[in-house]
Amino acid sequence: MKSLAIVGRPNVGKSALFNRLAGKKISIVHDQPGITRDRLTAICRLGEIPFEIVDTGGIGTEPDPDFAAATKDAAEIAIASADAILFTVDGQSGLTPLDKELAVRLRTTRRPVVVIVNKIDTEKHENILADFAELGFEFCIGVSAAHGRNIRELLTVIENLFSGTELENKDPWDLAPRIAIIGRPNAGKSSLINTILQTQRTIVSELPGTTRDTVDIAYFHRDKPYVLCDTAGIRHRSKHKTSVEVFSVMRSEKTIERADLCLLVLDAQSGVTSQDKKIAGLIQKSRKACVIILNKWDLVKPKEDQRKFLKEMTQEIRRELFFAHFAPLIALSAKTHEHVQRVFPMIEKIGQHAARRVGTGELNRLIQEAMQRQPPPLRANKRLKIYYSTQIIPDNVRPFQTPHFLLFVNEPKLLVDHYRSYLAARIREHWEFPGLPIIFRLRGKKFDNC
Repeated sequence: MKSLAIVGRPNVGKSALFNRLAGKKISIVHDQPGITRDRLTAICRLGEIPFEIVDTGGIGTEPDPDFAAATKDAAEIAIASADAILFTVDGQSGLTPLDKELAVRLRTTRRPVVVIVNKIDTEKHENILADFAELGFEFCIGVSAAHGRNIRELLTVIENLFSGTELENKDPWDLAPRIAIIGRPNAGKSSLINTILQTQRTIVSELPGTTRDTVDIAYFHRDKPYVLCDTAGIRHRSKHKTSVEVFSVMRSEKTIERADLCLLVLDAQSGVTSQDKKIAGLIQKSRKACVIILNKWDLVKPKEDQRKFLKEMTQEIRRELFFAHFAPLIALSAKTHEHVQRVFPMIEKIGQHAARRVGTGELNRLIQEAMQRQPPPLRANKRLKIYYSTQIIPDNVRPFQTPHFLLFVNEPKLLVDHYRSYLAARIREHWEFPGLPIIFRLRGKKFDNC
């Protein structure tokens, strides 16, 4: 798949252009320079031809000096891996010395470069394009990313750039499993992704909150495509200092909703915090597959104490996150790479169990045996009766689909929470379903669902 990098100094409208081409608001658009600090990717199509667009952090002067060098590195990696470059400049600000410096750098890449003069909102502003001819590139087009002006013309230019090349007609990412890396700020989410990828894909820093956008990364493991979603750390709402951080948290929560499986990253030094509980609750509410990652394992010293520490931490995690009891636990160090190799085998194992189909006869026998062993409690002098049970498959099956079981009962309200948990535990004794919540749907005599 061909890759198209959007490059430019801060606040020229790269994220707005990215969102316009992607057709959805993925990158946070704000007037504050330096909003996009990592590179974001999205899969787009020109007819039947898929291509990847990459939104890079602004190169040059940034309001946050701690990230200037790291942002530049991320952009340089994107430039090096791109097949063509959209060099974005600001038509309202005019040609700047930094634009000229970037043009010199881009000419050394020997890749096709299209100069995108952004913020050309009306035709009368088109005369500003002549100023940017000084940059010396063949293609120059004026657009308004915010209003969509001339975007169709830009797509025609992109199509011409890629014409004559062999591009894949099928997009392998449409049904690729989406793995969201979720956790508090500074728990080590980006470090974990970088270790998995063996490349500096996202900016890693000791400062909390480095990843403010959700970054989707195309990744192959054993020739199978995955999409890794690195999210901004979810912190307590009272600690959101800027509107940008609030938007980032909202986007992280949406990422959980559209993920197929979540890696919940905990900090071994901090233990389970109230914020960890909240994040785990979001995963549970979305009914997503989950693996708990206990990161920073290398900080537990000496080695002789690790086994004792792991036992204590496991007990704490199972006690505090009791509602995520089904999630496997992996202790690792993203920094030293210790045990990181265990992550994808566990993901693959969960995928295999998610594809399991339980026989209706076996399921009914198990449910009846479970009810005989421990009868349902009385509620308002009535007792739950389960007449029939079967596994149901949703219409749009995604990878890591949580197992759903339909129970035909006398009265749905008679199934209390603790007995629901009991039935799920009996099912797990026979079919395991690691990392997957078990969902019951009930149908009463009047065929009402709940």
